[in-house]
Amino acid sequence: MIEFLSQMVDWFLHLDHHLAGLIEAYGVWTYLILFLVVFAETGLVVTPILPGDSLLFAAGTFAGRGSLDGLVVFVVLAAAAIAGDTVNYWVGQYLGDHILRRHTGRWLKKEHLDRTHAFFEKYGGKTIIIARFVPIIRTFAPFVAGIGAMTYPRFLVYNVVGGLLWVGVCVGAGYFFGGLPVVQNNFSLVVLAIIAISLMPGVVEYLRHRSHAAAGP
Repeated sequence: MIEFLSQMVDWFLHLDHHLAGLIEAYGVWTYLILFLVVFAETGLVVTPILPGDSLLFAAGTFAGRGSLDGLVVFVVLAAAAIAGDTVNYWVGQYLGDHILRRHTGRWLKKEHLDRTHAFFEKYGGKTIIIARFVPIIRTFAPFVAGIGAMTYPRFLVYNVVGGLLWVGVCVGAGYFFGGLPVVQNNFSLVVLAIIAISLMPGVVEYLRHRSHAAAGP
C-alpha cells in the first residue's frame, strides 16, 4: 500500500515526465491511455485518487507544445469523462444499495459517500457540474445520483455539460499556459497548486460543517 501511494505521489508530481515518456513510448496509443485513466477516475468508485485535473492540464500542456493533437485530446478526454460518469450512474442505479451494505470499507469509504450526498443535497442537480472540479466528490457524485436522487435524462444533461466544461477548462489552461517558462520550470509546483485549488471547495465545506456542529442546534 505504501509503495502504491508513493507511486501515485510520483505520478502527480512528475506528470510532465511520465506523460512525455508515454507519448514517446506509445505514440498515438497515448490517447487511449489518457482515456482509460480519466474514465477510471470518473467512472469507478474505487479509484478516486487517480490524477484528474492535473492530468488534464498536463495533456493540454503537451497539446500546446505540439506533442499531442489539441482537438483529439479534448474529444477523447471529454468522451472519457462523460462515459465514466454514465457508467458510475448506472452502477449506483443497479448496485448501489448492495454495495453500501456489503462493500464499504478499505476502498469504498462510507464517509466519501456521505460527504458527496451532503454536497448533492445542497447544490441539487448542479452538483454533477460543480463536482467535476472537486476531487473525490467528482467520482462519487454520479454514483450517488444513480442511487436514486436524479432521473437519467436530467443527469445526462448535467453530465455532458459538466464533462465538456471540466475538460475544456483544464485542458485549455494547460494548452494556453502550460508552455510558459515559469510553468515549465516549476511544473511540480503548478501540479500541487492545481490539486490545492481543486481541494479548496471540499475543505471549505468541511470547515463550515465543523463550525456548524460546534455551534450546536
